[in-house]
Amino acid sequence: MIKVFRRFLVAILAVILIMAAGTFVPRPLFAPAREAASAGSRRILVLSNPIHTDIAIPLSDDTRAAFAFIGEAGVPTADPAAKWLILGWGGRAFYLETPTWAELKPLPLFRALTIDNSVMHAEVFGGIDETHPLVTPLDLSAAEFQRLVEFIQASFTREAGEVAVIPGAGYGASDRFFEANGYFNAVVGCNTWTAAALRAAGLRTGLWNPLPQTLNVSLKLFN
Repeated sequence: MIKVFRRFLVAILAVILIMAAGTFVPRPLFAPAREAASAGSRRILVLSNPIHTDIAIPLSDDTRAAFAFIGEAGVPTADPAAKWLILGWGGRAFYLETPTWAELKPLPLFRALTIDNSVMHAEVFGGIDETHPLVTPLDLSAAEFQRLVEFIQASFTREAGEVAVIPGAGYGASDRFFEANGYFNAVVGCNTWTAAALRAAGLRTGLWNPLPQTLNVSLKLFN
């Protein structure tokens, strides 16, 4: 019994050390200085809940054009009340079948902890309180913003040049799900996708950020 307890403690300590390294070791380790903010800079938001992060992109003529396929799929990006396009990547079973914690089921959870196909989720919001503790504002130069947009666009699966909308999948009238590239698991999950998207733009994150909390800490430390 003592040996089992010791092994349990060692496993817990190993997880803590890995999480700490993933948070406090920057990725990339060395990075060139970022461009100074200018008139063409754009503000994005990282939206967090206890287990998931999304990226919020401001809706304007250029972003509506860049993500026209989302509007064509039924997300009301042209609505004047829509100010932000919210984009996230995640495991197919868990994302589609768990709109709220009350609807959590064993099989989607099992798939999320092992391996699953991935999906992209897109929806629109009106105003967002940027001072909320679960909102992280980030200012990107025009070039950084364009690289972020290109990374997100490339995350959608395309068939014959068209994105693959998942029929009937959505939580309401203002969102849709799409097939995505890559596989989801407990190591490479929704928050590591968010981190990868931000690194593609030119930001630095932690070495490995599987949780919103570690990602947000690393963003504040290294940017």
